[in-house]
Amino acid sequence: MFKGSFPALVTPFTNGAVDWDTLKKLVEWHIGQGSNGIVPVGTTGESPTLSHEEHNRVIEEVVKAAAGRVPVIAGAGSNATAEGIELIRHAEAAGADAALVVTPYYNKPTQRGMVAHFTAMHDASSLPIIIYNIPGRSVVDMSPETMGQLAKLPRIIGVKDATGDLSRVAKQRLTCGPEFIQLSGEDATALGFNAMGGVGCISVTANVAPKLCAEMQAATLAGDYVKAMEYQDKLMPLHIAIFLEPGVAGAKYAMSKLGLCAAEVRLPLTELTAPTKAAIDAAMAHAGLI
Repeated sequence: MFKGSFPALVTPFTNGAVDWDTLKKLVEWHIGQGSNGIVPVGTTGESPTLSHEEHNRVIEEVVKAAAGRVPVIAGAGSNATAEGIELIRHAEAAGADAALVVTPYYNKPTQRGMVAHFTAMHDASSLPIIIYNIPGRSVVDMSPETMGQLAKLPRIIGVKDATGDLSRVAKQRLTCGPEFIQLSGEDATALGFNAMGGVGCISVTANVAPKLCAEMQAATLAGDYVKAMEYQDKLMPLHIAIFLEPGVAGAKYAMSKLGLCAAEVRLPLTELTAPTKAAIDAAMAHAGLI
């Protein structure tokens, strides 16, 4: 169920408010473009600046729009375990297929603290959990050994790995087992991630180029890395350009060029600078998107 290309869906805004109609249209577009699932209200969905009401409604609307055609992995992360429990219970009630739960940020818990946090989240609902390990943002790094301990719980089924360390895939296969679902959280290394044993990517770039990202993932899963490399060559400038500034701002600008949504982001994020816009324009042209 959780293989291939999963856009880390942006939350579209118009004049400061969530644009609910556009959100539904984006889900439809992604499904039509071949995305294998949708991940709402992750960091790329600007979850830190959404109210709880907005966060919950985004999940509800995405689940309704997807209508069971592709799985929905709902963001349910928090650095407060009690808040995370509320979020995962709502995601379950809304009909999500799994929850994406980030390692607690800012608090800097120990490995033991992370085990306690994820165990509490696991025990609070019946939703499968995908761990989101992104030490560059959360400042804590879940070790393969800790992940292996958590993988023994029946509903902790996988990881979104944004460490950028491809050796982690092999190490986590040792500690978590080969059936543990490993999804890349870094577009630029997604091809190599799958070569090491991964099965997909929760992608920022897939907001802009879902068809190309899905086809690249399909090629890797079929073992055709020559074909996958051709897609990677098209996409690599876009991976780089989108992240010259915060990825969601880059993705939304590119999407605005395609007429999909406004480029609007919420503070403290800001509009892209002119050089970054130019780099994204060039990368989109390289990929054949404009």
